[in-house]
Amino acid sequence: MSEPGVLSASDLKAYAASSRASYERHLRELVEIPSVSNDPKRRDDVRRAAQRAAELIRWAGGEAEVVETGGHPLVHGRLGSDPRRPTVTIYNHIDVQPADEPQWRSDPFKLTIEGDRYLARGTTDDKGPALAALYGARYAREHGVAVNVNFLWELEEEIGSPHFAATIAKHRKRFATESVVVSDTVWVSRSRPACPAGLRGLQGFRLSLRTGETDQHSGTTGGAARNPVAELCEVVASMLDARTGRVKIKGFHEGVAKPTRAELDDLRKCGFTVAGFKKDHLLRSLRSNDALDVMKRLWLEPTLEVHGIAGGYQGPGVKTVVPPEATAILSCRLVPDMKPERIVRLVRAHVKRVNPDVRVAPEHALPAYKGRTTGPYADAVRAAMKAAFGREPVFVREGGSIGAVLSMEKILRAPVYFLGLSLPEHGYHAPNENFDWRQASGGMIAFARYFERIAALPR
Repeated sequence: MSEPGVLSASDLKAYAASSRASYERHLRELVEIPSVSNDPKRRDDVRRAAQRAAELIRWAGGEAEVVETGGHPLVHGRLGSDPRRPTVTIYNHIDVQPADEPQWRSDPFKLTIEGDRYLARGTTDDKGPALAALYGARYAREHGVAVNVNFLWELEEEIGSPHFAATIAKHRKRFATESVVVSDTVWVSRSRPACPAGLRGLQGFRLSLRTGETDQHSGTTGGAARNPVAELCEVVASMLDARTGRVKIKGFHEGVAKPTRAELDDLRKCGFTVAGFKKDHLLRSLRSNDALDVMKRLWLEPTLEVHGIAGGYQGPGVKTVVPPEATAILSCRLVPDMKPERIVRLVRAHVKRVNPDVRVAPEHALPAYKGRTTGPYADAVRAAMKAAFGREPVFVREGGSIGAVLSMEKILRAPVYFLGLSLPEHGYHAPNENFDWRQASGGMIAFARYFERIAALPR
């Protein structure tokens, strides 16, 4: 069985460097397929991306199939199936967010290369990291690392993975694995690798209020007619202190665990700065300028965010009407031990007290996930990151959610770990999303080293 060190550091580095042209060609092929999973008009493009992704796994020497789910397909592949060897599954997603923001400097579905940077939708979330992991697996397998590598590449991650759990349950035997490594996460800063010690959960809501049938002249009905936009704003303001971010719903914060000393120490060591965070996310100001407080808000505390309020006139000038209806879209990010169904009950009760005419419709829900930071798999992540990027990662919780993680751990009965490659400045979900060669080449090295470590673990 392979021991750590069987892969030559110089040869591995040379492999990554020699793969640049090939990697860029494959990245171009993937990102120029607009696999926007939430757009029905892109359904054929999403399938085309799945087919191309399967072809890439075959190019790397593996087997691959496009698996039907009842929605968009997913891709399952494998490099090796020797029952005497450990099996690791890599999870990535190949679907992307829409890219209709006016701030794009180039066509979001045409790869633009600026020095070491790759600009296009999907470069960092998540096609670039998926390819880096594939290249790392290919090298490890071709150089004698005794491990089976499976791939689960999803095409519904950006819409909440509605068919993922049922599909992997249906194919549980075929998708069997001893562990999973996810490459769909973001470091805290370029200066220090970071791996999630957990993910926040999510509970979405749509609030709606109708008080009439059509727009009415404010001169003839204003003052007497109810204004649903104003009433809905009142409801939202009752739920959240907009200045501090404190959620005002009774019972919302009950049971939220305080961070441990070790978690706070990792935050202090992770390289986060308020100035860097503001720059990376193009923010003019924050609710706090204390770095530790900001990190706790981002990763360790629950939130309520208002994503949009719609109703009434939105055109140029002023149209003096009282609108008949309004809608607000909100979501709560949840931390471990917070149950989405409990948050739904609390929100409904609160809204009913403030305005019983407002309808509360829960949207997609995901529980929070508490990850593992100790043991041989976590140690393998540490060693792989250090080999590739020169420093061991810190383990900090991440503010986002990945629905597939809980499904894989529960259904496949395999522990899930994270080896993310993206950086804050890469712009997840933002205009001018990008990835870079340093992270891509380092990712190839990190994954090859990770598989080498896994192969050496006692079975």
